[in-house]
Amino acid sequence: MRPTVPILLAFAGVGLLAARPADPPKDLPRDKPAGELEVVGTFTGAMPTGVTVSQSGRIFLTFPRWGDPVEANVAELVNGKPIPYPNAAINQLDENDPSRLFTVQSAVVDARDRLWLCDTGTVLMGPVKPGAAKLLCVDLKTNQIVKSLTLGEPGVLKTTYLNDIRFDLTRGDEGVAYVTDSSDQGPNGIVVIDLKTGKTWRRLHDHPSTKAVPKFRPVVEGRIVLERKTPDAPPKHLAMGADGIALSHDGKTLYYCPLAGRHLYAVPTDVLADPNTPDEKAAAAVQDLGDRGFASDGLESDDQGRLYLTDYEHNAVLRRTADGQYETLAHDGRMLWPDTLSVAADGYLYFTANQLHRQPRFHGGKDQREKPYVLFRTKIDGGPVKLAR
Repeated sequence: MRPTVPILLAFAGVGLLAARPADPPKDLPRDKPAGELEVVGTFTGAMPTGVTVSQSGRIFLTFPRWGDPVEANVAELVNGKPIPYPNAAINQLDENDPSRLFTVQSAVVDARDRLWLCDTGTVLMGPVKPGAAKLLCVDLKTNQIVKSLTLGEPGVLKTTYLNDIRFDLTRGDEGVAYVTDSSDQGPNGIVVIDLKTGKTWRRLHDHPSTKAVPKFRPVVEGRIVLERKTPDAPPKHLAMGADGIALSHDGKTLYYCPLAGRHLYAVPTDVLADPNTPDEKAAAAVQDLGDRGFASDGLESDDQGRLYLTDYEHNAVLRRTADGQYETLAHDGRMLWPDTLSVAADGYLYFTANQLHRQPRFHGGKDQREKPYVLFRTKIDGGPVKLAR
């Protein structure tokens, strides 16, 4: 027996009613944060990148000249405010005066509690200005520059973008520094600097491990990040090479990774620190530590033999243990592009979150950043690496 028309309509009505969405509960499941975050400072001016902390707890930040109006390229955080450091005059850009700060992206306190400023010698990530790429050492007791090294070839090319820097004061007469060349305009690699003479040399020059992964498509806030500087420009894949860098606690291994890629690499420092070592030998010693499942900007290490890595794709910071296992140290929706890490003597890991992926260059010229930018810290059970005699 077939249903009558009224019964069919009744069934249809039930179906229509069932298809209507129910009133949602007030609290739906959400992404769960991890770790305990403390807000150390917030910034409503230029975006910060670098952070480093002295043994006495003084905090220094860098604000690169990437397009924002920059009052202080390097600043000390005093009572919650960034104050130009080591003085206001050197922070005033004059492209005809190479002694001024052009763009310091990385500032690091070394094992002797001195602050080093690594000046790319560039503005807006353009070519290196003659004589402007330099490494300055500031005595934190007197707040005076006590050493100035002009950086040039063969280590620093016209296309070089000096990114993150790490120090080993146990090598040579006064130590060496390792800096990533993350250029998106020229060859990538590791720049090594003799801290006594300022002599530079390159290692892993244009090696695949230092270069951006071709057609890499990072996903941040659920969206693919590609470069599109103007509304009508075709999208381009990120081309930034070797960026994050960290030294093992014993100084024997250098860890690094390209910004555009998910693999972590390691190389013995013995093949980097000797200027007479053929680059082919350094290339042969590179170890691929595998696909981590996330991309990093900053790397850092502690005195317990562990590695810290930002995860800009998932708003997180992870830690790699001595046996190669990864654990999430902090994850929070407020960690919008965690950039630079600094393990401090006070038992905290400091890091900036600067919304780098929301810059105009990735959104057709439209700035999607929302101020303030943030300096966070989270408690750890380790201290900074101390590579000094």
